[in-house]
Amino acid sequence: MKKLMLAPLLASGVLALGLGACAPTTSVVQVPTFEVQSVRLTRLALPSGPNPALANLTLRLRVQNPNPVPVRLANIAGRLIIDGGDVGTVNLPNVNLPARGETQQLADLSLPVTLQSAGAFLKVARGQQVAYRVDGTFTADLGVLGRPSFGPFTLAQGVWQQPAILPF
Repeated sequence: MKKLMLAPLLASGVLALGLGACAPTTSVVQVPTFEVQSVRLTRLALPSGPNPALANLTLRLRVQNPNPVPVRLANIAGRLIIDGGDVGTVNLPNVNLPARGETQQLADLSLPVTLQSAGAFLKVARGQQVAYRVDGTFTADLGVLGRPSFGPFTLAQGVWQQPAILPF
């Protein structure tokens, strides 16, 4: 899976205000990085009576903080794109990142299967390779400095292929 580095997160003025008293020299705050560790289609359900067609996925995301101070992301909100088509929403609230550390986030998603997304989910269910990306924003909790949102960015992208879960 590919890891993408994003553009700088905060303006120098906010940085100087927030960290100036802690460091003898001016530091640069860097944006957290996002990497999809794994994505797995666990179930593809056809519509049945009042129940819509659904694709159940498990997404494991690694979020890294390159900064010397801990960072709390109030929310990571994204859209999962498969082979160029938007297939659903990913929301990860309350992500606490240690200083110069990382955390793993697990999201169990239940996404509606539409006429536009059915082909992409069938390819995955049959064990075929698809391109994916997660486009989104994140909101940092900066305490007294507020809760600014950043993005949209391409948070992660790569190729998804898994063993087939459908026999046909």
